[in-house]
Amino acid sequence: MQPGLGVCRENRKEGELPAGHRSDEPCGTEKRPQRRPDDGRRSERCAYPNATYGGADPRAGFPRRAARGGVPSGGGRAQRFESVELPPRHDGQEEVVIRRRNGKEQTYDYAASLPYERWMLDGRVELREEVHGCVNCAAGGSEEELMPGVLPEFIPRYGFATILPEPEPVKVRAETRTARLQFRQDSYKILPDFKDNRAELDEVSNSILLVKQNEDVKITGIYISGYASPEGSMAHNLVLSENRAKALAEYIGRHDDIPSDLLHVEWHGEDWAGFVRALDNYPQLQGLDRIRELIAKYPDNQDYCELEIRKLEPAEIYARLLNEVYPPLRRNEYKIEYNVRNFNLEEARRMVSERPDLLSLQEMYKVAGSYEKGSADYERVMETAARYFPEEPAVLNDRALDALGRDDAAAAVGMLEGSGLTEKNPSLLNTLGVAYARSGEMHEAERTFRRAAEQGSDEARRNLEQIRQVIDQL
Repeated sequence: MQPGLGVCRENRKEGELPAGHRSDEPCGTEKRPQRRPDDGRRSERCAYPNATYGGADPRAGFPRRAARGGVPSGGGRAQRFESVELPPRHDGQEEVVIRRRNGKEQTYDYAASLPYERWMLDGRVELREEVHGCVNCAAGGSEEELMPGVLPEFIPRYGFATILPEPEPVKVRAETRTARLQFRQDSYKILPDFKDNRAELDEVSNSILLVKQNEDVKITGIYISGYASPEGSMAHNLVLSENRAKALAEYIGRHDDIPSDLLHVEWHGEDWAGFVRALDNYPQLQGLDRIRELIAKYPDNQDYCELEIRKLEPAEIYARLLNEVYPPLRRNEYKIEYNVRNFNLEEARRMVSERPDLLSLQEMYKVAGSYEKGSADYERVMETAARYFPEEPAVLNDRALDALGRDDAAAAVGMLEGSGLTEKNPSLLNTLGVAYARSGEMHEAERTFRRAAEQGSDEARRNLEQIRQVIDQL
């Protein structure tokens, strides 16, 4: 046989028929395993006239590459397949001569193999025969399907874990507000009619009254924190912030009828952290860089730091600090803390629209579950839950699953990777692994499933077995 050809030509006496040929067949045959453009997807060995598939036959001393195929990106069925002639190489010979043995069946083993590629999945092996006459004239042919469904593609079915919302036996809520009362210099006596104090005090009373009048809640405490600005000594300003915070507590107790055991006071003196944040609001402030340098240079001696800031030239720098930057730092912050009663389903449905902040996540899930999944009402409640409980594992997992349901694996990966909860929660890790797999990041999915399995996730253990079978086919 000539190199590159799959034609078997016999040396025979005139008038003899080749072995295995009928009297009406041409005397020469060209027989080779071929493949349709959309067929077979694995390493292939064909034996002529018999065919085998795989690589277990020790006679497989043939070229490694028997065919080429173009496939769409990401796998799929072959779009083009070109047959390549494979000369048999038994004992290193380039030609094979089959001599006629009258009355006896003759066979010739023809073997070739293909290296595995992903596009071969779900293929089949066919043997096609072309028969030619002695002068190479076409005389007929046949084809036979030898092995259907060769190497079926493994389709993974990943499992997910349901994360239930944590129960909230006592629903504790709080509202934090700020009272910027004006005091005469070095004074801590509240003067309701001094500057804007009346409006500030009315806002404090109204915020407390709104909570008191709500029958669904009960005030458990009001926490007041006093702050001072940096001018003056730290010791003096610490006492000043204490006295002004106590003055507001006394006013609330007397004016708003709050028992003294519900009033809690603390004081912090000069608010240097607030001072640093406030400077960001004055990017054009003259001497800004120098002020920041002094703050960074003297973190443990703020009295000296404030003295150096006061010396900055021109004098307008410090004057602007006194008139614009320092006043908002002198304030009392107060937090109204209260417990919220539990709601039944009908009440919770109403509260989703009116006061969703008073609902627990469990109550929101009960409301969502009362609607058909995927309905407008269901989506509205779940969006509300995500807004009020963005860092709850149950909400994060459901948001990621919703993204996967929309075939948006990238969004699921983004929200799970961006949360500090994921690495600590095996169910979230398992969902992240599925998101990686859906994104085509199989090896990252395998690593993530492994971490989740090590933390005890049964779903991740099963998914780890699945992703390994997928990787084996890559």
